Amino acid sequence: MDSQKYTLSSLKQDIVDNNLHVKAIIQDILAFRGSLADLENLNEAGRAKISALRKCIERLDDWARDEGDPEVAKDVDSHRQQLTRTLQAFRKANVSTMLEIEKADKQELLTPSGDSELRQRPTRLNRSSLISQQESVTDKMLSISRHLSETTQKSAATLDTLIASSSSVEGTRDELLNTGGTITQSGKLLNKYGRREWTDKIILLFAFIFFLACVFYIVQKRLF
Repeated sequence: MDSQKYTLSSLKQDIVDNNLHVKAIIQDILAFRGSLADLENLNEAGRAKISALRKCIERLDDWARDEGDPEVAKDVDSHRQQLTRTLQAFRKANVSTMLEIEKADKQELLTPSGDSELRQRPTRLNRSSLISQQESVTDKMLSISRHLSETTQKSAATLDTLIASSSSVEGTRDELLNTGGTITQSGKLLNKYGRREWTDKIILLFAFIFFLACVFYIVQKRLF
């Protein structure tokens, strides 16, 4: 029993820790103004923590199913809803930061500096770099969108499984209730038949005694 409580406490603590790490990474992404390569490193760290958080929630769901604990099952649903909100916040943070980086690059490109000859050369380089960064931003946004779409599909599949399992549990419960009612009714009938059998035995005993008395009376009359 103590080991089960320890396992449950450990699972809940892992969920809290991973959730806090993901939120911290989201704040880092919102405050980040560096290169897209460094932003991708933050994204990888965030996706790793989100994956770990999802696995912890799935392990907690398995524990709730094995132990049949409805309270823990409610906690699992709450954690899944929170995970969905966290994924949305993660996506918005990435989109917002990428737009800010793109905006900063454009402002740097349009800011005048030095004489015209020295300015034209970096301008051409900045334009080429800006185009590359814009393409990279688009690719990364598409990648994040695909990742979130896959996560949404997995969550929907998990929800369908939970609904099917709930329906199965309700059906099993109804069958058990019907079976219990049938057993109770059968017990009552058996008790009734048992009492009737005992009454029949008593009646047969009295009838046999009466028969013996009649025989004894007849014999007595004939002999005496």
